[in-house]
Amino acid sequence: MNEREQGMTADRQAREGGAVAGAAACNLQGSVELIFERSVPGLHGYRFAALDIPEVAAEEVLPAALRREAPPLLPEVSEPEVARHYTALSTLNHHVEKSLYPLGSCTMKYNPKVNEELARDPRLAGLHPDAPESALQGILGLLWEFQRALATIVGMDAVSLHPAAGAQGEFLGMKLFRAYHRSRGNDKRTILIPDSAHGTNPASVVLSGFTPREVRSGPDGRIDPAALASAIDERTAGIMITNPNTLGLFEKNIEEIAARIHAVDGLVYMDGANLNALMGLALPGAMGVDAVHMNLHKTFSTPHGGGGPGAGPVGVKAALEPFLPVPVVTRDERGFHLDCERPRSIGRLHPYAGNIGVILRAHAYIRSLGPDGLAEVSRAALINANYLMRKVDSAFPVAKRETCMHEFVSSASWTREFGVRNVDVAKRLLDYGFHAPTVSFPLIVPDALMIEPTETETRGSLDRFAAALQAIAAEVRENPERVRSAPGCTRVGRLDEAEAARRLRVRWRPAGTGDADDRERG
Repeated sequence: MNEREQGMTADRQAREGGAVAGAAACNLQGSVELIFERSVPGLHGYRFAALDIPEVAAEEVLPAALRREAPPLLPEVSEPEVARHYTALSTLNHHVEKSLYPLGSCTMKYNPKVNEELARDPRLAGLHPDAPESALQGILGLLWEFQRALATIVGMDAVSLHPAAGAQGEFLGMKLFRAYHRSRGNDKRTILIPDSAHGTNPASVVLSGFTPREVRSGPDGRIDPAALASAIDERTAGIMITNPNTLGLFEKNIEEIAARIHAVDGLVYMDGANLNALMGLALPGAMGVDAVHMNLHKTFSTPHGGGGPGAGPVGVKAALEPFLPVPVVTRDERGFHLDCERPRSIGRLHPYAGNIGVILRAHAYIRSLGPDGLAEVSRAALINANYLMRKVDSAFPVAKRETCMHEFVSSASWTREFGVRNVDVAKRLLDYGFHAPTVSFPLIVPDALMIEPTETETRGSLDRFAAALQAIAAEVRENPERVRSAPGCTRVGRLDEAEAARRLRVRWRPAGTGDADDRERG
């Protein structure tokens, strides 16, 4: 067995049994071959059939400004080489089918393949969004039913399927708040935001014309009642609250918080990023929440990552329903309709009725599980998070040592004594075959490691992940350089993320042109 094979075998042992030496021995660094490097001049992967219509010269139908002076620079490879290239690239990505993906507040759960069957059904996937209503009765009926299901799950009166992401759901919620206050002649401009909030919360507030005001957390990691009371005044338009919060703790005073906000004619918005802890167990609408978004790409198992696809439907109480974006899917004795005649609506948020492919997958998930199944999902998520929290605490101390909900936050601050940062720990986890947790968030925990295992992980996978963290903690003390230089078992080693952000190059060019020249000079 050669050195490379020994390293790969040792790495597999590390991932299966938590062996420190195994992960350390593996080293698969090296550049990834570009498809252009496989190119052979004159090689054809596909040949078009002979034209069965008269050929027309490009000069006769295209203006000069739209015609190329030279053929595009494309690789010349066979079809098998194309398939092998992209298959090889796909194996380099980390995904939930490969192993535990513990990104906190991201709910990277397994995506059931039955969802894909519905989304790819040609009777649905082949529909044109501009088809007449008479040809869309099936999909409109599904959307109407899906809206009702979501409303029931969160205890709301109406739902908009328009938002294409959780952040856009927040934005819609704030636009609805503005419309509500304007309709009442209010000029309220302040939205309260806890210091543990997701970063998109203040951004959504500002984009909607409001001013964010931070409310500090108390020693228990929850909103400090005294700080909240001092922040509320006649200018308070509402509050954005995440429940459970980003420490994985349930805001026990949520009903009191909502009552205080409502007392000054404010509204309560709940960031639903952590809804996986509540399905079938608790209703945001019963807590005093006026609007909440639901991340279909988190809670309801649709694939996500890399910027999309996503969907963040927003549920609202009756007072906000008149302001929902158009079109709204409605039903009467004649069938289902896309209603655009809503004079108090904030207008359009999506070109059509939402990200249908994502909605179809989430619909399949909800229908396959049913109410009892959704509740079981949340219970399993709570159990997995608490089990893993207790396994990890001795290596990376948990910020708040109490029963958590679906996620928890550990701190790697002790590693600084050895010149190691939390991001180094995260990179080292890649060598053990695990994706990193969310790092450095929430900001109120120093050197945070935010971990969410989800309900789809087995006890065995949780044990292996905990063993990897225990091994890394030992490495920090015994061989910190190994952790600082991680990853060592991935195809590409530690990248210069700052340089990559400053000089983004996502297009290949041959030597002597554009980006290639910049790379040589850089």
